Amino acid sequence: MTDGSALVPVSPYGPFIELALTVHELAGNGRFAEAIAAANEFQAIARAFGDEKTVDFLIQGRMFAHQYHGDFAGAMAVGLGLLDRQRAAGNVLGEAKTLADLAQLGVQSNRTAQGILHLARAGLLLETTSRRNERYASALAAYGQAANTAGLYEVAAAAYEQVLAEHAAYASSPGSYLAHRYLELLLTWGFRLDHLGHGLEAGFRLRRAVAVASGWLAEHPGTGPDGAPGPVDTWEIRAVLALARAKLGEAGEATALAAPLVLPLREHRLAGGAWAVHLALGIAHRRLGDHPAARRELLAARDWCGLGGWADDELIVAHELAVLAAQADGGPAARDLLAALDVQNRLLGRQRMQQLTALHHARDREELALERAGTQAALLRDPLTGLGNRRQFDQLMTELDTGAAAGPVSLLILDVDKFKAVNDTYSHTAGDALLRRIGAVLAACCRTGQDVPIRYAGDEFTIFCYADLPAAVEVAERIRAAVAGAEVDGIAPGAPVSVSIGVAARADGMTAAELFQAADANLYRAKRGGRNRVAASAAD
Repeated sequence: MTDGSALVPVSPYGPFIELALTVHELAGNGRFAEAIAAANEFQAIARAFGDEKTVDFLIQGRMFAHQYHGDFAGAMAVGLGLLDRQRAAGNVLGEAKTLADLAQLGVQSNRTAQGILHLARAGLLLETTSRRNERYASALAAYGQAANTAGLYEVAAAAYEQVLAEHAAYASSPGSYLAHRYLELLLTWGFRLDHLGHGLEAGFRLRRAVAVASGWLAEHPGTGPDGAPGPVDTWEIRAVLALARAKLGEAGEATALAAPLVLPLREHRLAGGAWAVHLALGIAHRRLGDHPAARRELLAARDWCGLGGWADDELIVAHELAVLAAQADGGPAARDLLAALDVQNRLLGRQRMQQLTALHHARDREELALERAGTQAALLRDPLTGLGNRRQFDQLMTELDTGAAAGPVSLLILDVDKFKAVNDTYSHTAGDALLRRIGAVLAACCRTGQDVPIRYAGDEFTIFCYADLPAAVEVAERIRAAVAGAEVDGIAPGAPVSVSIGVAARADGMTAAELFQAADANLYRAKRGGRNRVAASAAD
């Protein structure tokens, strides 16, 4: 029998968020092995201090390290483990974000059907949650990026535009990740439409890119280093603006924007920007009739393909080179090459529409599955406290007897001390309010994925703790102290509120009923010992 005190609460991130940021920075800088090693080391530290949110962020960093290194199978395995953690924790936004990341991995690793399924699930979760915080914005941005990678431009654009309109933090800096992705999407979409012969629609996307980029740049005037106009973090946006203007036929304006940026972008290895300015200059020179200069710039753009993260960058350059060849000599070979690329573009366009249809079908199926899951979950919830109910208790007891629950298991049984006096003195309405308050304490004190709190009957609760006896006692002490310190003046003014808890650990060969009896006997020991305490023993 113990009388522990409440554990010191841990900040949502504590001091360990800096460790997670270090892992993400290492991964982003190409130091993949260091990032993975650091994530493993820091994860143990964060977990030892109960900082589970930082643990999630570290796991995410390890996933990105595998992904950036091209190890998609490794990234997928890490991501699926993170997804399981977030589902067990009931972290809807975390689940949606990870599903979006897994969707992008699926597309990148040629598992498009699996990626589309993950994308559909992520979209439904984002639609069903009422939260609109920065975590929602992050998940929605990841959803947009995955859709963009899959070539689902309409879906991606809608996601990006919602984030930019509703979450100022993501739109405040023109050099932000989301700003670049949105402009790249508009440019890629415009090029793809143009190559398919949809000139009017292409022009709309390109003019939208010009308007968005010009608006951001107007808010950040000045001159950057190396003679390039604007601050360093606007160079790539200026490159996008130059490319959009070149494609719209504004050759002079595009050249004036792009030429001063070539050397700075190349020297700083800003691959996406370097690709865009060379392509802009190539298209501009072609329009001005300088075919040798156009070819030189387009070949330079081809050298940067695959390095800047642009979708379809090789196909875009190949098409522009074919157009140049057709204009420069007009020979049969050049015309045949352009015709072949036209066929490829049409096939890719058809494939994109098939994937969009597949996403709609997957969403319909997932929506039905979520409805069924929601109905099933409702059957296992106690309507007063929101905890599990007697039906869930019976299911978990059956799992113990059938061997479905492997590993150590402890059972906690607790009831409210002198609860009848609360009902008699303050009314049954006050008693219900107190039970709701205690239910909230249990939900907050139980460990995600390891403890299952249940309202067993009346003022009696049980907790299935999938851990050994010392860990279960720690949970019990945390609950006891939290209830004793809970604010109940608005429910039962002046009334002392406490709980007594009995804990027992399952022994080899023990039935579920025997485990319950052992925990129940310890509950009465706690009552007889003076209440507001924990009585625990390893069952024989």
